[in-house]
Amino acid sequence: MLDVRNLEVVYDDVMLVLRGVSLTVPRGSIVALLGANGAGKTTLLRALSGLLDVHDGEITKGSITFDGEPIHHLKPAEIVKRGVSQVMEGRRILAELTVEENLRVGGHTAPKDLAANLERVYGLFPVLKRRSKSVAGYLSGGEQQMLAVGRALMAGPKCLLLDEPSLGLAPAMVAQIRDLIVEINKQGTTVLLVEQNATMALAIAGHGYVMETGKIVMDKPAAELLADEDIKEFYLGLGAEGAARSFREVKHYKRRKRWLS
Repeated sequence: MLDVRNLEVVYDDVMLVLRGVSLTVPRGSIVALLGANGAGKTTLLRALSGLLDVHDGEITKGSITFDGEPIHHLKPAEIVKRGVSQVMEGRRILAELTVEENLRVGGHTAPKDLAANLERVYGLFPVLKRRSKSVAGYLSGGEQQMLAVGRALMAGPKCLLLDEPSLGLAPAMVAQIRDLIVEINKQGTTVLLVEQNATMALAIAGHGYVMETGKIVMDKPAAELLADEDIKEFYLGLGAEGAARSFREVKHYKRRKRWLS
C-alpha cells in the first residue's frame, strides 16, 4: 500500500506547491488523481518517485510510506527497487536507442529478472516485440507511450505511477492504453493514474481524488465522482442536465466549489 500523509512540498525554498496532501493507494487497486494544469499532480508524483531534487523541490512536512516503510527520504533508484516506478508525462523515451535497448535500460535495477520482465512486456505489447530492433524515435506517439509504460514495467514494480498516459493520443489509442492499464492491474500491479481525461480514468479506477491548488479537495469512490454534478461540469465538460458545454462556457465558468464550503 502507498500512503501519503500531510505532505508539503516547496520549490526554490519559497514556493509552497503541495499543502497537506493525504491519499492512499491500496494494494491491487487503480486510483485516479484528477486536477487541472498547475494543481500539483506532477509535483506529487515527483515526491513519490524521489525526483524533487532535480527540480529544486523538497518535502518540508509529512511522510510517504510504501508497504509500511518510509520512502520519502530515499533516492529514486532505491524507490524503484522498493517497487515504485513512474511513467512520466511526455514519455521521455531514449529516442536514439532501439525499443529493446530502452526496455533493457528500464530493467537495470532488476537484472536477475530481466528476461522474465522482457517476456512480460512483449506479451502485453506485441507491437514492441515486432519493432524491438527499431529506433524508438521513429515509433508513433501511441507506440512510444507503450514503450514508456513497458520500460517502467521492466523494473517489476508493485506500484506504477502513470502521469497523463493518454495525453496527445487519438481516441482509439486512448482506449487501447486504457485497456492495457486494466490488464497490468489484473496482473497484480497497483496503479496511481494521474489524468486530465477524467472519463477514462474514473471508468477504470475504484477510487478517485480531486486536487486543486496543491490540496486534495474531494475524495470518493470513482463511481460517485462520475455521478457528481460538479465533476461533470468542471472535469467532464457537461452541464447539470448532461449537455456538453461550449469551450467558452467551460473556460469562463464561475466555480461553486461545493466541496470547499
